[in-house]
Parts: sequence; structure tokens; C-alpha cells
Amino acid sequence: MPNSLASELNDRMCRDAPFAYEMLSELGKELYFPKGILTQTAEAKQKAKHINATIGMAKEGDVVMHLPSVMKHFEGLEPDDVLPYAPSTGLPELRARWREGLLQKNPSLERKPLSLPVVTNGVTHGLSIIGDMFVDPGDAVLLPDKVWGNYNMVYGIRRSAEILKYRFFGKNGGFDVDGFRQTLLANAERGTLVVLLNFPNNPTGYSVTVREADGIAEAVLAVADAGCNVVAVCDDAYFGLFYEDECLKESVFARLVGLHERVLAVKLDGATKEDFVWGLRVGFITYALADGNDDVYEALEKKTGGAIRGCISNCSFASQNIMLRAMSGPSYGEEKKQKFRILRARALKVKEVLSRERYREVWTPYPFNAGYFMCLRMTHVNAEEYRLRLLDKYGIGVISVGDTDIRVAFSCVEEHKIPELFERMCECAKEMSS
Repeated sequence: MPNSLASELNDRMCRDAPFAYEMLSELGKELYFPKGILTQTAEAKQKAKHINATIGMAKEGDVVMHLPSVMKHFEGLEPDDVLPYAPSTGLPELRARWREGLLQKNPSLERKPLSLPVVTNGVTHGLSIIGDMFVDPGDAVLLPDKVWGNYNMVYGIRRSAEILKYRFFGKNGGFDVDGFRQTLLANAERGTLVVLLNFPNNPTGYSVTVREADGIAEAVLAVADAGCNVVAVCDDAYFGLFYEDECLKESVFARLVGLHERVLAVKLDGATKEDFVWGLRVGFITYALADGNDDVYEALEKKTGGAIRGCISNCSFASQNIMLRAMSGPSYGEEKKQKFRILRARALKVKEVLSRERYREVWTPYPFNAGYFMCLRMTHVNAEEYRLRLLDKYGIGVISVGDTDIRVAFSCVEEHKIPELFERMCECAKEMSS
């Protein structure tokens, strides 16, 4: 039997969003945010003005206890800016600030009901939490055939889901909307589907057009109309890095919000790539339902907070506070634009170089227009054997994906080195094929 606090949250969802309740895994139905120590500590923080002996931190005077050898590396910050615990759901000010940013970056979300983002330890942690909340062993998780391998670990291995693949690229290039729709409808009888949408895509660096995004939304609507619940998970780790006019400049999440009462839209994003702070591990989960209200969103947020509390307790206070300060600074926006221009120039340089005629016999580039990566389909050589030869003979590192594909992270290659990179890669491929 679920805890009484979990039952209370479940009752809210059953009353106001019954299809969302159906989507919860068995673990998701049992999750709750404990009152206990956390609630008592929060109450004491407000009222214990004389002596507060509740929190599990050490203090000296009014400042958290600290080692000078640690704090010297945080110049300009006080111990209380870096070292305390954060709430399990994240710093309230950062959550509110990130939500404001979502509306600015996705104008069509204005006036649509969204949860307050919950802070995660990066996007991968968010993916894992979604697995805890919504995936039981044997449940169907739909992934594209061009996919970041860690999805298989998160859902296939850790949650024992059945992984179903849909084709990412269509015959004429671009996202295969028809294949995506057919795969959804072919599995509608399962009752609930978890659908992973990753744009800009890792490993291909492709992001959808407006027309393709509309097609995705129409496909999700069709399967929901067929009586199937859909947990539509938008992995937006590389959001904003759109280099061509054809790209949808919003998240597909914005197309899915409010689409149908059987659709739960989930946005996973974060400062990790958007703000170039990979190791700070600041990510977010945001929920949206057609019938979402404050009670339902609070239930989802508390269950998510319970999942975090029961796993890592809370995410880094220092990382969250640093990001909050940075986002509130006057130069934040312009600094991001400067870095975007550098990455866009690299992507366009890759396109220019790969247009050369002599490369066509050794590989075919997949379409790319966004993010950190692009992929090549090798014509005559095995991708892993090619990767190893590049590494051993030429000192060049790339990633093999399956038997035929090579992923190139142009994000970490200076623009002036891009022509040399592909020239050496071509030379190696010709050596092997001859």
C-alpha cells in the first residue's frame, strides 16, 4: 500500500488528471515527498529565532562551518553562497528564473499551464527520474534509430523497458514524420507509450523544421485519439543551438503542451550545454498537461522531489547559486550569443568543407543543422575499424556509432582546423578501402 502522503498525491491526480495517473509506474504511484526532518527543518528556519538545532550542517556563529582551503577557490563568494544543502526540488529562485526563460525562448508557451521546473543533476538524471516515475519493466519506450546510447542504459537496462525503434531520417532527408506516426499507431494498443524526442539530435546534429514539428504533434495527437496515453519526453539538452533558418526555434515541447488529455509533455533541459557549464550538472524537469492545474503539478513536483530525495538527496547548492547569479547578470545574454556565433561558424565551415566533390566516394553526410555534432555514413569501411585506425595512425578521435556511422563533434574543433580534420579523415578512409 502507498504511504498516506503518496495516496494523497495520487488522489489529486485521479481527480483532476486521471490519464496522467494511469501513466505513472508502480514506483511513481508510491513516490511522495516526505515531511519528517525536511518539513520540521523548514518550520524551524522560519520560527526558531533563538536556537535552531534541526539542520544536519555544522555552523560557527551565523556562518556554515568551512575550510579556508576549500573556500579560497570560490573567490567573491561567501560560505553560505556555496556550501549549504539545497531543497530537493531545487532553489526556488532558480526554478522561477528558469521558467521565465522557458517562456522567453518558447513564446507560444505563454499562458499555457506548466509546472514549475524541478532541478535535476543534469539532463541524464532527469531522464532517469522519468524512468522511475513512468516506466515499469516491459513498458514500451520509443527511441529513434539515430540515438544517444545512454537511453538504452537508462530505460532498457535500469528500468527493463522494451525499446522500440522508429526511423529518424526519411528517404528524402529530414525527420521521418510518416515513419514516426506509423510506429506510434502500430503500438497504440499497449495503452501507454513513452516517446523520446531529442532535438537537436545526438548524434546527428539534426533539428526539426516547423513543418516536421507540426507533423510530430499531429502523430502524437492521433495516437492519443486512438485511446493511448503518451508520455512525450523532450530531451532538449542542446536547445537553442539552431544554425539554419529552417529549424524550429522553439522546443517541440511547445507543440505538445495542451495537445490532448492523454498526453503528458515533459521537457528536460538545463544549463549543461545551453550555458556551457557541463560539470556543474544543473538540469530541469518541466511537466505540462492539457488538464494541468496547481494541484496536479504540485503532486508531480512532489513525487519528483521524492525521487530525488530518495536517490541523491539534493542537487548542488553551489552550482545552482552560481547559475542563478550568472543568469541574473547584465552580460549573460550577450555572452551566450558570442558563443553561439562561434559554434554556428564551425557548423557552417563543416558544411562548406563536406561539399567538396572528392569526399563523396568515401562517405555521405547525414543532414545536420544544430547542436554539437554531425554524422557521416561511411561508404566502404567498418566504422569501428576506421575509428581505431584514425586514432592509432593519425591521432584523430571520433566516435563510431554502429557499423557504418561516424560522429564528429565539431563543437570541440577550432574552425581553422576543420579542413585538416576532414582531409585526414578522407585520406584514412581511402587507405582502408584500397
